Amino acid sequence: MSQLVPPHCSDQVRPLLAPAAERADELRRADGLRKVPLDSRAVSDVLMLAMGAYTPLDGFMGPDDWHGACVDMKLANGVFWPIPITLPVDEDIAGGIGEAEEVALVDAEAGGILAVMEVRQKYRIDKKQEAEHVYRTADPKHPGVAKVLAQGGVNLAGPIRALSEGDYPVRYPDLYVRPAAARAMFAERGWSVVAAFQTRNPMHRSHEHLVKIAAEISDGVFIHQVLGKLKPGDIPAEVRTRAIQAMIDNYFRPATVIQAGYPIEMRYAGPREALLHALIRQNFGCSHLIVGRDHAGVGDYYGPFDAHHIFDQLWPGALACKPLKFDVTFFCRRCDGMATAKTCPHEPRHHISISGTQQREMLASGAAIPPQFSRPEVVAILREYYAGLKAAV
Repeated sequence: MSQLVPPHCSDQVRPLLAPAAERADELRRADGLRKVPLDSRAVSDVLMLAMGAYTPLDGFMGPDDWHGACVDMKLANGVFWPIPITLPVDEDIAGGIGEAEEVALVDAEAGGILAVMEVRQKYRIDKKQEAEHVYRTADPKHPGVAKVLAQGGVNLAGPIRALSEGDYPVRYPDLYVRPAAARAMFAERGWSVVAAFQTRNPMHRSHEHLVKIAAEISDGVFIHQVLGKLKPGDIPAEVRTRAIQAMIDNYFRPATVIQAGYPIEMRYAGPREALLHALIRQNFGCSHLIVGRDHAGVGDYYGPFDAHHIFDQLWPGALACKPLKFDVTFFCRRCDGMATAKTCPHEPRHHISISGTQQREMLASGAAIPPQFSRPEVVAILREYYAGLKAAV
């Protein structure tokens, strides 16, 4: 029997991707259905449903589940869920869809049918209510809020049957790992206590420090990076992957970490998204999630440790994946090593701590990046990428 944490509120991971042998016929049939175009967030959600990362959901939420996820972080049946997974469309599209009609969900940007959906409900939402509950702000400058406010006026609800995973398996053949495969990897290695590290950036030494602490208290660490759409200026996944692997190869003991990726698009919902990340990692078989400063935050919308505190508000049995809460991490010249605000007694003037934004600016300008902040093997890969950007201008 596996000793891994069970999937979220389910006896098994529930991928919604049709078996490979059935997809060709299903795609031919879907081609005759009404087409519903999906934006990048909806595409990401379809792919997450397809691989089983959103277990136990069977599709896009109806009005009761939407309201519960927003207000109480519970679906109508009482299952914990911190962020609504919905399919908004324009009113003219929704108006032409009949009750219980099957529609084909199409990637509006890349083209191609991703799934078939049985539309069981159509409903309107209070966008401001969703923004204020999920993002804790209705400020349209917040990228997640802006997406909600700009989305179509009607949500479609119903189960889906995924027919494609886009080009992710081809683009990232060694990195694109589904929950069932991750669980098999952990079981094969004899891991039962598995810590996940979420990242959308190349790892610097603060990240390395957190992962190494987690490795000390777990069987292994799952370095799990975002492959979905990012903010402008973020490092592409192909480059980030190489940089992270350089760190793993040079600074980690073999067989203590696994690098993988998944097709989520960040919502930048701060504390609520930290909970969603933990739920997703539970489906992948992880017992813990590393939660550092301002996890999944953006700008100054959240306090530095709001994502820590929200886990303390959960009710018993809500979530099996637990947080590993870490303080601000940096290199201290006086300590002559990595430390956190909890362990280092020295004044900030002795600390070397560079934000991701600062690092990108330094790389773009060619400024020196101290080895106390980022490993030279990592910096070399990032400098190569930025040199390519300059040459292309």
